[in-house]
Amino acid sequence: MRKSYDGLSALVSKQLQENPLSGQLFVFINKRKTHMKILYFDDSGYCIWCKRLEQGQFNFRTSAQGKRQIDWAQLRLLLDGIEVKRIRQYKRYSHPK
Repeated sequence: MRKSYDGLSALVSKQLQENPLSGQLFVFINKRKTHMKILYFDDSGYCIWCKRLEQGQFNFRTSAQGKRQIDWAQLRLLLDGIEVKRIRQYKRYSHPK
């Protein structure tokens, strides 16, 4: 977890094949799952949010591609250390973008 703004944005563009300037949040967790960094770009520049756990681990399983898309609710659960064994999401109205 030594990378900062430039290193994380390079990872996003080269490894994840995503645009780091898109405004999306990009979550990085170390191998021991004790540190997390979130990179995002707002209108004026890059922002990094960091969290180090004093005890325990982030409960997150990576996918085969090395990346996985999560929504705000799943990010909040991840930050709070809550594991949901089975997810069933009921249909909700989604306004077209």
